[in-house]
Amino acid sequence: MKVPATLLFSVLFFAASAKTWQVGAGKTYTKPSAVSSLVQNGDTVEIDAGTYVGDVANWIKNNLVLKGVGGMAHLYANNTAYGRKGIWLITGTNIKIENIEFSHCHDVAGLDLNWAGIRMQGTDLTVKNCYFHDNDNGILGGGSTSNSNVVISYTEFSHNGYGDGYSHNLYISNIDSLIFMHNYSHHASIGHELKSRAYVNHILYNRIMNESTGDASREIDLPNGGTTIIMGNLIEQGANTSNSNLIGYGLEGLSNPAAHEVYLINNTIVNDRSAGTFVQVASGTAKYKAYNNIFAGPGALLSGTAAIIDTMKNWRVTSVANTGLVNATGYDYHLLSTSRAINKGAAAGIAANGYSLTPLFEYKHPANKSGRASVGTIDIGAYEYGNLTGLESIPYSSPVEFYVYTDAYDNSLNLFFTNLQADKDVTIYDMTGKLVAKRERVASSKISFDRSSLARGIYVVQVNAGEYFIAKKFVVQ
Repeated sequence: MKVPATLLFSVLFFAASAKTWQVGAGKTYTKPSAVSSLVQNGDTVEIDAGTYVGDVANWIKNNLVLKGVGGMAHLYANNTAYGRKGIWLITGTNIKIENIEFSHCHDVAGLDLNWAGIRMQGTDLTVKNCYFHDNDNGILGGGSTSNSNVVISYTEFSHNGYGDGYSHNLYISNIDSLIFMHNYSHHASIGHELKSRAYVNHILYNRIMNESTGDASREIDLPNGGTTIIMGNLIEQGANTSNSNLIGYGLEGLSNPAAHEVYLINNTIVNDRSAGTFVQVASGTAKYKAYNNIFAGPGALLSGTAAIIDTMKNWRVTSVANTGLVNATGYDYHLLSTSRAINKGAAAGIAANGYSLTPLFEYKHPANKSGRASVGTIDIGAYEYGNLTGLESIPYSSPVEFYVYTDAYDNSLNLFFTNLQADKDVTIYDMTGKLVAKRERVASSKISFDRSSLARGIYVVQVNAGEYFIAKKFVVQ
């Protein structure tokens, strides 16, 4: 595509003008707030690892990258907040935050009761590899308009909440979408481990737990409905919870834009309380689809009604001790070789919004991931037994291999197979699990795709050929 000269000039000018600011002891700027009013659109702020006491800031520019270097930069608020809102007030658009620890942002005067590690009032936010603890809220907000998307990954939330039940480990407002993946959220104080009013929620491969000493409310609360995919998570309710159900959907009214659909796929859900409800949905929910989940412990499986209820291959076991988990009391929910969940699942297909309901990853503690490749028939629950070597391994001993390469002449993406002429199914997913391309029953040693249909980014390709299963990651540049 030919780029207009005026556009090319503006892009080059923007790239040339972007600046990296360095913050830390012994540097020109010794604390993040010292540069928050100086940065311009597109700048990067690198903050040295260390503790910054009582330093709060408002970031108003757009396309910023704010990151700790040499380890996490710890913003210890010491019960202060910018504008009585948070350690960092985010009012700019498309800001990325990485390697930052946010702690001890409490409204001790009891006037607002909802200060936060991050108070988001701009649009679009990405948070990666951060740690939020001992605040009134970990993250609060989600954007100034509904046209906002939040992505949170590899991040821990712990002991956030004022204790009044209205503040939480994180609380996302009515925005377009939340992607919450590979995180560890636990021990919220009275409030929820995760509360989101987003229109679309993808809650993928997390550990969301109350644990033995926690007094949190719901593990997941989605009060206004919308499209929700909850897949590959470890979800646990402790004995001291302040709410008897683990997952709530639409319980403050189905006011989000339709479709009001819940997809609960390949989760391991444990109730360590003496009673309760695993899932509660509002009457009027359009669809509740639950496949391949372990429901362990006492309580009702589902409360409320949906127009369509589609459930298959879920395993209900009232005694957690009899579930066949490696160490249930230590929250290691990998399967023992004797577990009845092995090879008992079923293909869950694709959600109505086009996302694959085949889990690609598993949660790895703490706040990380590993790949999941089904060994035989998919197992029930968040873990595949015997799948310990990661995504790029071949679960069966075989000489089969394939390579991914591109051809600039015809703009194609090609898979070339060695020693595999048999019929095979090939599927390509993006990193959120969305199915982007598929070929079925192909015997050729070369399979080509149109690369122009794939945006830049990381993808996963899966190949199923009878006894052989192969999965790999590749990058489109």
